[in-house]
Amino acid sequence: MRSKYIKVVTFLSLMLLVRTHQSVAQIQHRIGTTTANFLEIGIGGAGSAMGEAYVSVANDLTALYWNPAGLAYLERNEFMVVHQPWIVDMSSAFVAAGVVLPRIGTLALGVNYMGYGEMDVTNLDFPEGNGEKFSPSDFAFSLAYSRRLAQWFAFGAAAKFVKSQIWHSNASALAVDLGVIVNTEFFSPSTDYGDGMKIAMSISNYGSRMRYDGMDLMNPIDINLSTQGNFAESPGRFYLNSWELPLIFRVGLSVMPLKTSSHKLTVAVDALHPNNNAESINVGGEYGFTLAGFGEFYLRSGYKALFMPNSEYGPTFGGGILMWVTRTSAIKLNYAFKSMGILGNTHCYGLGLTF
Repeated sequence: MRSKYIKVVTFLSLMLLVRTHQSVAQIQHRIGTTTANFLEIGIGGAGSAMGEAYVSVANDLTALYWNPAGLAYLERNEFMVVHQPWIVDMSSAFVAAGVVLPRIGTLALGVNYMGYGEMDVTNLDFPEGNGEKFSPSDFAFSLAYSRRLAQWFAFGAAAKFVKSQIWHSNASALAVDLGVIVNTEFFSPSTDYGDGMKIAMSISNYGSRMRYDGMDLMNPIDINLSTQGNFAESPGRFYLNSWELPLIFRVGLSVMPLKTSSHKLTVAVDALHPNNNAESINVGGEYGFTLAGFGEFYLRSGYKALFMPNSEYGPTFGGGILMWVTRTSAIKLNYAFKSMGILGNTHCYGLGLTF
């Protein structure tokens, strides 16, 4: 029964990869039709350096973003902080903590924050600014649970509260993330399921719409321009449309063509189907070297958004270190470089602690 299930999942995943490759050449649809698009920015030095081909590889707290099922592979409690300077003075931060509960599963909390820098307050009378400043921001608070139901299968789910603030106006929404990871024996260099091909799927940001509201939308309105009187002083409120969250469906495969006591090589590919852009494919790889008595070193590289028309994304690079402090605790350091075409280059820095 297990073998039949694995074959079905593998077949569906390969069919989706083929379907994605065939459809990416079509015209892009629904560009610019979602809000809270900071939820599309990859989190963590490891996943970002691998071209964001991480849905089947995620096994740390950044799985809160990529695939909550990956939280089931945490071996110890973990705390993580990620800082990511973005384009045009924007910056992103991610803070999370996870607790491994034996025979129960893994619980994790995370906050994803996006700051857009300081801006001038403008109006018709002062188009260059009236001297006031404001700082818009977005954040998402996530609570996740994940568990390995068998040696070869894990699932995860995360509830998410999303809020956006622009001066005195704000919007909020509720969403869920769902994911599964299937470990197979295919292409395994050993008899361990964890070394074989992994198949993973996740759906992110499935939830309610967001509509901005607040005192900034209060304006005097002249309800009848053809009639004299004080109608121009009548208070009115703009009623804005609601917008969907950036829904992303991911399916990914990863294999480990090389694994010894000191060396490990992982190759991964993800296919993405968003609701606000064309389909695309991410590819990436990770080489790991273990130094006995010290820790592990990683080199990573990848390419994001292959086959996406007019994409500004490009190659990614990075690396990481895991240093053992005691026999049960370690420090993780990760870095990623991402090219953004005409938008410039971005960097991602991550610090983690396992205990």
